[in-house]
Amino acid sequence: MFRPLTTDVTRRMVAISIEGRLVHTREGGTVALALLEAGVNHTRTTPVSGAPRAPYCLMGACFECLVEVDGQPNVQACMVEVRDGMRVSIQRGAREPGGKV
Repeated sequence: MFRPLTTDVTRRMVAISIEGRLVHTREGGTVALALLEAGVNHTRTTPVSGAPRAPYCLMGACFECLVEVDGQPNVQACMVEVRDGMRVSIQRGAREPGGKV
């Protein structure tokens, strides 16, 4: 479904962990792109109903793609580039700054 544009630039592959599953993705892509390529169908659940939410605008305006990255909550997946060894988790419910539930 999601395929990168054809370019002359060859990007190296990096390994990240998504919900404990090892995923290989291209360096320079966003966390949101890596999640979508890996078939993850939502990045967070709402605090009130628990409904799943997924990346929407992919440019940092809507905050629908909040995830937890390396233990840090409320990270916009569309605004962060992947890096080798990154740990990404779906954010469940509301999170306070600093990681408190």
